[in-house]
Amino acid sequence: MIRHLSDILDVPQTRRNELFDAAGFAPQHQRSALTDEHMQMVSSAMSTLLERHAPYPAIVLNPLWTLVQLNGPAKTLFGMSGLGQGASLLDFVTQSGAASGVIENWGEVGHHLLHRLRSESRAAGGLLALDRAAEVLAADPDISAYIAPTPLPPIVSTIYAANGMRLALFSTFVQFGGAEDLAIADLKIELMFPADPEAEALLHALASSS
Repeated sequence: MIRHLSDILDVPQTRRNELFDAAGFAPQHQRSALTDEHMQMVSSAMSTLLERHAPYPAIVLNPLWTLVQLNGPAKTLFGMSGLGQGASLLDFVTQSGAASGVIENWGEVGHHLLHRLRSESRAAGGLLALDRAAEVLAADPDISAYIAPTPLPPIVSTIYAANGMRLALFSTFVQFGGAEDLAIADLKIELMFPADPEAEALLHALASSS
């Protein structure tokens, strides 16, 4: 009955485990480590995806927006802000002046992130860390003052501006289909692409010089 109701209500896998536990049953979805032997094919596929996306940045995020893995271009991009594997993007975007100092269009990007935080929290059945971060962004004066243009652009680009470099990127997200293990079901792979010819040329130039 728990499984049946969870399927009908589209309950997230983590919450399903909590329901089974509350009813006295064993969890239905395990959480392995990516280094476990039976996870090697998945871990290898994820690494291959990130590596082959170069010279464009690509990262892996967990549900709390912690950087799990980065390819070379992403290490360069995020390294300019002191971010690397294990760093929290939630901490970064909610730290006063941190994101606005390196993102030229922070009001627009922050507005988008605010809605993304709320959406991801709802989809996960409520995540306090995401809700708290959303509250901080909602109070940010740059974000609250942002007025979306009419008509809306086809996609929101993030314009990074730091160390004399200006780089406009947009993202698409990838998840593993049919994932039953929480170690991969909760992960999101963010693949970034150049939003203009200047960004594409700069990314190729950075790759050639590294």
